[in-house]
Amino acid sequence: MNYDFKEIEAKWQKYWAENQTFKAENNSDKEKFYVLDMFPYPSGAGLHVGHPLGYIASDIYARYKRHQGYNVLHPMGYDSFGLPAEQYAIQTGQHPAITTKTNISRYREQLDKIGFSFDWSREVRTSNPDYYKWTQWIFIQLFNSWYNNNSNKAEDISTLIQIFEKEGNATVNAVSDDDISVFTADDWKGYDTKKQQEILLQYRLTYLAETEVNWCPALGTVLANDEIINGVSERGGHPVIRKKMTQWSMRISAYAQRLLDDLNTIDWPQPLKDSQTNWIGRSQGASVTFNVLASEAKQSHQIDVFTTRPDTIFGVSFMTLAPEHELVATITTPEQKAEVDAYIQATAKRSERERMADVKTISGAFTGAYAEHPFTKKPIPIWIGDYVLAGYGTGAVMAVPCGDQRDYDFAKHFNIDIPNVFEGVDISEEAYVDKEKTIIANSDFLNGLPYKKAMKLAIYELEKIGHGKGKINYRLRDAVFSRQRYWGEPFPVYYVDGMPQMIDAKHLPITLPEVEKYLPTETGEPPLGNANVWAWCTKENKVVDNSEINNETVFPLELNTMPGWAGSSFYFNRYMDPNNTDAIFSDDAINYWQDVDLYIGGSEHATGHLLYARFWQKFLFDKGVVPKNEFAKKLINQGMITGTSAFVYEALHNDKSLQIYESAGLFDGPNYLHTEHPKYNEHLKVLNSKGISENELSEVSFRLIHADVSFVNASDELNIEAFKNWRPEYKDAIFITEEDGTFKVKREVEKMSKSKYNVVSPDSICEEYGADSLRLYEMFLGPLEQSKPWNTAGITGTHGFLKKLWRLYLDDNGAKFTDAAPTKDNLKTLHKTIKKVAEDIENFSFNTSVSTFMICVNELSSQKCTSKEILEALAILVSPYAPHIAEELWQQLGHNTSIATAPFPKFDASHLVESSKEYPVSFNGKMRFKLELPLDMSKDEIEATVMAHEKTIAQLQGREPKKVIIVPGKIINIVG
Repeated sequence: MNYDFKEIEAKWQKYWAENQTFKAENNSDKEKFYVLDMFPYPSGAGLHVGHPLGYIASDIYARYKRHQGYNVLHPMGYDSFGLPAEQYAIQTGQHPAITTKTNISRYREQLDKIGFSFDWSREVRTSNPDYYKWTQWIFIQLFNSWYNNNSNKAEDISTLIQIFEKEGNATVNAVSDDDISVFTADDWKGYDTKKQQEILLQYRLTYLAETEVNWCPALGTVLANDEIINGVSERGGHPVIRKKMTQWSMRISAYAQRLLDDLNTIDWPQPLKDSQTNWIGRSQGASVTFNVLASEAKQSHQIDVFTTRPDTIFGVSFMTLAPEHELVATITTPEQKAEVDAYIQATAKRSERERMADVKTISGAFTGAYAEHPFTKKPIPIWIGDYVLAGYGTGAVMAVPCGDQRDYDFAKHFNIDIPNVFEGVDISEEAYVDKEKTIIANSDFLNGLPYKKAMKLAIYELEKIGHGKGKINYRLRDAVFSRQRYWGEPFPVYYVDGMPQMIDAKHLPITLPEVEKYLPTETGEPPLGNANVWAWCTKENKVVDNSEINNETVFPLELNTMPGWAGSSFYFNRYMDPNNTDAIFSDDAINYWQDVDLYIGGSEHATGHLLYARFWQKFLFDKGVVPKNEFAKKLINQGMITGTSAFVYEALHNDKSLQIYESAGLFDGPNYLHTEHPKYNEHLKVLNSKGISENELSEVSFRLIHADVSFVNASDELNIEAFKNWRPEYKDAIFITEEDGTFKVKREVEKMSKSKYNVVSPDSICEEYGADSLRLYEMFLGPLEQSKPWNTAGITGTHGFLKKLWRLYLDDNGAKFTDAAPTKDNLKTLHKTIKKVAEDIENFSFNTSVSTFMICVNELSSQKCTSKEILEALAILVSPYAPHIAEELWQQLGHNTSIATAPFPKFDASHLVESSKEYPVSFNGKMRFKLELPLDMSKDEIEATVMAHEKTIAQLQGREPKKVIIVPGKIINIVG
């Protein structure tokens, strides 16, 4: 009976689907265990072999937990809103819903082929209205909430209104906008409705505000910081500029301290925790107020700065504002306006991340204005510079060249005066503040004090003169929540007199309208501006034609859509009760499942999805919607499976139309073809035929271009004809080959990517070797958290192992197993395997389990094991890793139910305890035979037994030994 993996895998995938083998129950007497993968965005390219790495690991753990008797929730869905589908729609005119559905079908087919134990009855798709109904619902809850610093949690906006009605806002301790005017209860009651709504927007957890954003003209949308890499969009590599727009924002800053503190309560990788800690960026210092010296034509203004070193205030030489600072246009003098405007325009082309990363470039412009030092009253020049960010702190810094390298470099570059605040000490690059011992100061009340005392005293003095106060600041900014695109969740928002109104939750979802064009309108509105039926009727509570807008009963709807992270910030909770139409989930479901026990996904989501999801979880916890403050107890970041790219050398000539490719074997160095190489003359002959002389040959350079790895064999030889037919520009290219006529490519390990043409599809691997071979091989490659290169040739090893495993149970004549009792060796092999595999799974060391299986099968084969008792247990051990073959062997062993819930074998340490020892018996130091003896024998008993043995008698031939050396448990040596 042969191992027909294709038939076996198809059979059991069908069985699992028809019997809903992995369906989890919300009401179970079993203990729960929730295993989750970060759900994928379904791209048209489908999965490559790097994608399933984390899924296989989580599936092994989920199956293991089922064997242990847990009720396991292991769901899967799709993060199906996003830019790629919209960009494709713009290019082809095909609705994003169609391409998304097609892509999901492709993903589902691939996932099923790999044999994952997902509960598909719980599938979610963020682009389905029955899902984003709850994204909209959460948005409404955020809009109707404020953050009370006294209770340290989010509360309903009605409680804030009650305070306003009773006592105004003077005593309100909230996370809110900074520039809120103080009003009394009578003032509040006297405000009209619009004024009251404007004030409430300054407190709400989601709010409308003019915000400095990352605008990508090519994509026609705002991008989050984590969607920008090296100053260009992650999607497409398009330029990104900074501009001000009225946007929805989320007040994630309200949760900054809790997001920091609660990192200590979750078992997440330390590097990821460090990333979030740095991103949140807590710092303690003071807010300092500088008065702008008014000119004759201008009124006085104030500039607030946040500094972690208020004790350095006497070292302030100038001030630097972010180019986007709201006061720049107001305070800039006419003489400096042209220079300042030009600088602002140039800076708008650089993203915040690019500016933060660039510590070398020095650029700026003088505004012509001056601020007054709060203590000395001396004028301080005000500059702008792009090393200051509008989104961090107040967008302004007090520059202390003596204590900050960047301030010092800026001052030296622009010849700004640097006062000597150290008596008798020259200011130079070495003259920086010693943060633990002294301060930059030249004043009666600060000079010479230790750092911490000086900090406190400086804050005290600033508060006394009304120019500052102690403050804790966070780098974390409120998250921009608007996107100017079509394929995203619509906001449940309409506008009355310019003020946002929430649609009642009972009328959700507000579904995406049909549009003819997916680009912004001619007037610059987002794509939803192209919709003809996109207005809200407050009488009929439904979306109606725009022509009915009368601003009395029918009002315009929001034209922006939500960002991609909206749907992924709560999906783990929705999985608990995904088909509930009345609530985001039932109390029974959320109270049973509680939270995610194991979450597996990429570390690249540290400051995006994982931070936003923690924020939403904490908000829902405050509102009593979820029972846990954190959504995932344990997180593992899987590494990356890299691809081995193939490159060909292209000769670069003055004649652009001439395309010559050279085999990698011709190169002694990366860019040089030696004159003594056997192929040199052939190369020269080709060039001469194209009008290039030998002298010109020395000027020829080379570049490496990618070739599709499917054109390259295991010996790194390129299929030239396939390469020529790949693209029109390669059709007439000339290929200079090795002496044997082959053309070699250069190999390099890179990220597996469609753009690098090094993608290996799991479909082809499953077709040739089977899903179980793929699963084992991906785990065998190395530790889960580490990156490792893919090599298809290596999969033959795991495939060979599965065939050997099969032969342990079955051969050409059928079953080999019997009811024979297991031998002592059988039990020893089995139980050391049980122990190791259980430890490996618990420690997520899946790669070493595969090695353990191989050792086990080799030992049992050598032992000619046929014991059904042993082989049943082995099938269960293998099942999490290679479920298809395990199911088939389980059935062959006589079981009529799935192996999926068979109890995991229990380890019995007694089978590993040695009761006897095989002694090497030596004569004069040379081993002559082996003798197995009980370990509890005394030296005298061992000697008596050895001396009576027939082989000893034959060896001694009647001679009396001089000495018998015995070390119990180790050696026997007879000295003759």
